[in-house]
Amino acid sequence: MGEDTVAEGTEDLNALAAAYGVETSYTDWRGRPSDVPETTIRAVLTALGADVSSPEAVRRERKRIDRERRARLLPPTAVVFAGEPLLAAEDAEIRIELATGEELPLGPGEPASAPGEPAPAPGEPVPAAVAGRPPASAAEAAGFRTAYRLPAGTPLGWHRVRARRGEREEVAPLLVAPSRAPDPGGREWGLMAQLYSVRSSRSWGVGDLADLRELAAWSGGELGAGFVLVNPLHAGEPAPPVRPSPYLPMSRRYTSPLYLRPEEVPEYAAADPETRRRIDELAGPQRARSEGTDEIDRDAAWTAKRAALELLAAVPLTPDRAAAYAAFREREGEALTAFATWSALAEEHGSYWPSWPAELHDPRSAAVAAERERRAGRVEFHRRLQWWLDEQLTAVQDAARTAGMALGIVHDLAVGVDPGGADAWAYQDLFASGMSVGAPPDEFNQRGQDWGQPPWHPQRLAATGYAPYREMLRHVLRHAGGLRLDHAMQVFRLWWVPRGASPAEGTYVSYPYGDLLGVLLYEAHESGAVVVGEDLGTVAAYMRDVFAERGVFGTSMAWFERDEKGAPLPPERWRELCLATVGTHDMPPIDGFLNGDHIALRERLGLLTRPAADEYGELARFLGEWKELLTSLGLDTADMTAALHAFLARTPARLVGVSLADAVGERRTQNQPGTTDEYPNWRIPLADAAGHPVLLDDLPRHPRLPAALGPVLG
Repeated sequence: MGEDTVAEGTEDLNALAAAYGVETSYTDWRGRPSDVPETTIRAVLTALGADVSSPEAVRRERKRIDRERRARLLPPTAVVFAGEPLLAAEDAEIRIELATGEELPLGPGEPASAPGEPAPAPGEPVPAAVAGRPPASAAEAAGFRTAYRLPAGTPLGWHRVRARRGEREEVAPLLVAPSRAPDPGGREWGLMAQLYSVRSSRSWGVGDLADLRELAAWSGGELGAGFVLVNPLHAGEPAPPVRPSPYLPMSRRYTSPLYLRPEEVPEYAAADPETRRRIDELAGPQRARSEGTDEIDRDAAWTAKRAALELLAAVPLTPDRAAAYAAFREREGEALTAFATWSALAEEHGSYWPSWPAELHDPRSAAVAAERERRAGRVEFHRRLQWWLDEQLTAVQDAARTAGMALGIVHDLAVGVDPGGADAWAYQDLFASGMSVGAPPDEFNQRGQDWGQPPWHPQRLAATGYAPYREMLRHVLRHAGGLRLDHAMQVFRLWWVPRGASPAEGTYVSYPYGDLLGVLLYEAHESGAVVVGEDLGTVAAYMRDVFAERGVFGTSMAWFERDEKGAPLPPERWRELCLATVGTHDMPPIDGFLNGDHIALRERLGLLTRPAADEYGELARFLGEWKELLTSLGLDTADMTAALHAFLARTPARLVGVSLADAVGERRTQNQPGTTDEYPNWRIPLADAAGHPVLLDDLPRHPRLPAALGPVLG
């Protein structure tokens, strides 16, 4: 094969990759260009449904995509921000069918252009990216260049758009989204907590929603906190073993019943004395666990709780309770039934659906319907768990707002789900098979990361009207004053790692970020919740620009904020639209970081890529720079926790987060990236610097809190 043929084949492959939003090169964490292996590009394109088996097949795919795009009048789903135009085919007759039934004809289209750029001349192709950004929407990715103005006052919400040109007609869902996310108003500060680790004398060995309610009421009422940020509360395995990571859930659509407090379920008060006695007996050993510092045992806690909740499920519902439950089931519809069915099947066959009998792989099959009928009691049990969770989540947010919190609970949204879980089963056609989400190598994870989560298939998700995505957001936001997006780049692009490849051999795949942000902002608008994106690590500049434009808060972490020379960034140069923190759950608390615990741990686990002495030397220089900066601001570095929080208070950040672990002097990190069983990730109960357990009951009198929290209370 000649060089010209090879070059032509590479050019075709790269062009096809661009059409699918697959990057063939990227800028690494050191700012250096890095090419993606061709094997990765081919594997990703295959997962997206493209035939790349030969150069001829690649050329056919390019022609097919071009032919399909030219024939279309509308994108599969149209998302527009209020006051901005709809992109569709040229010379089409466009009508909007509002949710109310009213029809709005649109005027003639105009050539679309980016702000500050001239409109393309008639016949000129739309560029694949504008100002260094990939296509923002499914409409832009499809090459539509004609903008149709919506009438002023077009209501926000989901409508339909109809396009006609000649004999051809198409209809697509249309979302008119708010142009910006809700704003919290003035500055707010709040506690950040891994809920499972925050236990009380009444907990069943794991921090739960009743504990969260008390934490919010106390910190809001006594300390004036505006929010509590918690880890993802997504659903895990329905039966032991329950894996500890809250960031690898079975479902992002539903909540983990591990966080239920059985005694707070109304049926507990209605139960007979013997039932309550048996439940109290189950609780005893678990409450005793909360008094110690042993690793959190989710299996023991869930085994006891599940037995207690099964007793409560047998308590007859009063007429009012039955009506409330019926309303909940009607609201949740088929999604709840699918989740409950997966849960019932997983109890018998395990929590990895690809290992189930083949006839149960398709959630719409007759075999699954028969099993759902046969296991109706267990399906009903899992439905009821979600109802009780909905009620307890409501009580938490109500208590937070009653205590005076401006926001209340800020929930966390994981990047993805377990490949064998409920969401992956129910929506399996919408995930890219053979791929998992991760991150390229960076300063703290120099081998890259593979999180084992299947990514959404961008085109197939758009074809559904983003239904699973918006339903998931609606569920999480129903009881939230805010939403944190873990790895916020999930709305822009994700690092796809082919099965069998190392994390460093992945590549970025773009998503229609304008569409996903539009859905997110609409759901946030409906619930009045602020949106925070965790935009740490390798982040393209345009992403932060888009967030700022749309009113989405970024995340600024003290250890990562540095100036052009690598020195700590002075407080006046921090962003205003951000959640300012000292660290994250993936790093040790302040006391641990100051002592180099993260270096010692990575050395012990073999995760360092350079000598430990170099790491310690760099840490000493870095901390010296920090102490110099803090001293120049008149802050006393004898108590670095207080000094760092005082530093955060001097930034213009509108949201300031204080880790509860930092506040009580905890040294152990909750999670060491790159490990599974080598370190007890997500199993560390809250303790102080001396290793003594810290219970929720202890917080109002904890001696360290006044100094740690004082700088942000004012």
